Amino acid sequence: MLRRGDTATAASRLGFVSGDDMIGLTRWIAALLLTATPALADTPSVSDEARTAAYMDSVAASPPRLRLFLQEMPKGGDLHNHAGGANFAEDYLRWAAADGLCLMADSYKLVGPPCEGPGRIPAAGLERDYPRYAAAINAFSTRGFEAGTGDPTVAGYDRFFSTFERFGAAYSRHVGEALTLARRQAAADHVSYLELSSGSRVAAELAAKVGGADAGDLNALYTRIAPLLPDAVRQVTADYDSYDAEMAQADGCGGTTPAPPCDVAMRYLFTALRTMPPAQVFVQLSLAFAMADTDPRFVGVNIAAPEHDPIAIRDYRLHMAMIAFLKARYPKVKLSLHAGELSLGLVPSRDLAFHIQDAVAVAGASRIGHGVDISYERDAPVLLRRMARDRVAVEINLTSNAVILGVKGAMHPLSLYREAGVPVVLSTDDEGVSRSDMTNEYLRAVTEQALGYRDLKQIARDGLQYAFLQGPSLWRDRAGGAMVAACASPDAPTCKAFLATSPKAERQWRLERELKLFEAKAR
Repeated sequence: MLRRGDTATAASRLGFVSGDDMIGLTRWIAALLLTATPALADTPSVSDEARTAAYMDSVAASPPRLRLFLQEMPKGGDLHNHAGGANFAEDYLRWAAADGLCLMADSYKLVGPPCEGPGRIPAAGLERDYPRYAAAINAFSTRGFEAGTGDPTVAGYDRFFSTFERFGAAYSRHVGEALTLARRQAAADHVSYLELSSGSRVAAELAAKVGGADAGDLNALYTRIAPLLPDAVRQVTADYDSYDAEMAQADGCGGTTPAPPCDVAMRYLFTALRTMPPAQVFVQLSLAFAMADTDPRFVGVNIAAPEHDPIAIRDYRLHMAMIAFLKARYPKVKLSLHAGELSLGLVPSRDLAFHIQDAVAVAGASRIGHGVDISYERDAPVLLRRMARDRVAVEINLTSNAVILGVKGAMHPLSLYREAGVPVVLSTDDEGVSRSDMTNEYLRAVTEQALGYRDLKQIARDGLQYAFLQGPSLWRDRAGGAMVAACASPDAPTCKAFLATSPKAERQWRLERELKLFEAKAR
């Protein structure tokens, strides 16, 4: 039986349809197949997976029905989700009111008290002033952007990246609560593993101790930083111990009836900001590598912030060299790097030609965040083959890419990566700022990218296969293929012992069980 993706590809190659028409034809063929075989759901020889795939095809043209289906689908891991950006504007306004913060009337930026001065509005009680409350939500997010609301002269990338400075003052004293809410959202979306890009106030304090150092000699700069790292690591560890305790208390994780979020495994990628002066970026990266080498909650290192920022553009190759320098000293630390979050016209064309390449070949990234400009990379076919061969996964953020870069539908390179054999995962990026969630990312993959149920199932499995969660995989090679020898017989004592020693394999085992139950559900 033809799958939706198969029919779309065949029709496109024959020249019958293109773009959105291809997706429409796919829907029509799927519906035709279902109506032509009304007894499909009652046929004993048809697997639960096939019935589930057919059901998804039958509701794919109805986003509300598709949403109901996808909401319940087990989704593996979210590997690209930013702490802070994962939270919603309403949360920041609530925290701001509790802390006595003020809202600047002109910029809608949160600042400290006093709030009695001109142009300052107390955050407390703001919910009773709906026009300003609504404007604050819009200023803290990209709400309505894709629907065409807001100032049309403000580009998506400016609207998105301006939000963080506006709500930042409300985040610092509520990190534990923010992480709690992010984990709760993951549980609501049936995401079992969350890898949050996060940082620490300690990085800024460490940078201040180093001062205005020169980053021209990385050996000399690291020699200055290294003696300060052990104490900095202890401070970060203590902070995250307190966050863990706050999350556990909030959801009753130590009690007899823990809430569902307690079952979501959460790890962190210590993330440096690429828009700072070079020495400060190197300090952040040094602390990031030290944390990932010391604290098992930090499973890797990342670098983020607007890739089109003039400092980020100027120093991109320097940043990759910094990461390579530290990677040589911490060879076991894994890297997921934002690269290629760019589009034609956003930057000079020459800056589209090497970012993903350098992240992979110079810095040694195991995963790439975004990777949108892959088709503009110099020797892109060679790079794609290398990524496929080395299993360098790409974290796809459909809503974020549509809002920030205006890249969606047929313009998005998701199909290019998949055709090249490069592993891909779906992720949320900054779901609070984007007013999205993981279920919506899966929905967009169906409605905009013509992915079928089996495609989504592979992506859900790969969300754990390419996670940096500790331990060997449950799979010998490809996720969903043959299991490792210890689990060749699933009920064998060797399998139970293997799962007990590998957090990654244990999560993968759970996902398979959850997918089996999901597919067996009557619809």
